[in-house]
Amino acid sequence: MFELSKQIKKVHVYEPGKPIEELEKELGIKNIIKLASNENPLGPSPKGVQAIIGDLKNLHRYPDGNSYYLKNTLAKHLNVKPENIFVGLGSNEALDIIARAYLRPGVNAVYSEKSFAVYPIVVQLAGAEHKVVKAKDDYYMDLKAHLDAIDDKTTVVFLANPNNPTGTAFSKKEFEEFLKEFPDDVLLVLDEAYYEYAIGAGFDIENGIEYIYDKNILVTRTFSKIYGLAGLRLGYAVAKEEIIADMNRIRQPFNVTRPAQVAGVAAIEDKMFIKQSQVVNEEGKKYLYKEFEKLGLEYVPTYTNFILIDTGLPTRKVFEKLIHKGIIVRAMDGYGFPTCIRITIGTMKENITFIDKLTEVIEELREKGIGG
Repeated sequence: MFELSKQIKKVHVYEPGKPIEELEKELGIKNIIKLASNENPLGPSPKGVQAIIGDLKNLHRYPDGNSYYLKNTLAKHLNVKPENIFVGLGSNEALDIIARAYLRPGVNAVYSEKSFAVYPIVVQLAGAEHKVVKAKDDYYMDLKAHLDAIDDKTTVVFLANPNNPTGTAFSKKEFEEFLKEFPDDVLLVLDEAYYEYAIGAGFDIENGIEYIYDKNILVTRTFSKIYGLAGLRLGYAVAKEEIIADMNRIRQPFNVTRPAQVAGVAAIEDKMFIKQSQVVNEEGKKYLYKEFEKLGLEYVPTYTNFILIDTGLPTRKVFEKLIHKGIIVRAMDGYGFPTCIRITIGTMKENITFIDKLTEVIEELREKGIGG
């Protein structure tokens, strides 16, 4: 009799939140503000939207199976060859395909605790062993510990820079020191989903794409964050030609839709929107830092479009109360942060409303003798 394999039974299923519309019906409130998924509060790239509208007449056609125009536009933008680029359903598809290509029973993957939730999922699905590296403290990754964890059975190391969910990052100098000791026969997957936000913050972050020929390095990035195209599920990976060729052996034909491809081409050129998104993010960040300090709350300085906040109160209680006040945040107890929430930096109006509602929640819980 057929049954689900034991290794897949162990996989922690990612549970998405309810649609905003459904929550509004359920709770009897309107105009819910979603600050849970690190989406661009300015919406999608206007040039990307216009490109989709202009191509709707072609929806009866299959998408280009090789994403020719998108790859060529990306190649020019990134100063690489089209053969160095894999295009997929968000950077998640690239992570999944890398795991299926290079992980299997008998080998292991190294990644940090309190990092992106997809790493343990794809490792488990591939049947490989996990080597989870302890962070320096609750928030910062330990690069040296990653090197120490690598053994003769390690085939892949996952590193997120900046890191989700903490928002922390390591510098270009730190990365280059790490790379000197990184073995030549292991694949380094450098997840740079929030790269553009780190640049907008003026942080001296590495451009991982510049290093793809120095070692076996694959860089993943996404159109979901600063480009505001999360609903299209569009991402890409950059690596040596042979690694990209391996990935293309596994991917499904026509894996990226026509709307996603045309929007991606246009969004890359939407430089004004990117700059505006960076400015709004930095302004929002400064405002929120100031308000957290007024409230006496600890937070982790971020190089992304989200902030990890320690409320000093039970995460689920804060989360539930905020939802009933029309604010959706991410509860972080599942990541090992029992008193933390993660919030997306929104528009200034959204940020002000969030602070007002968070202040109410803290006061209400403390009046009941919960927390500090």
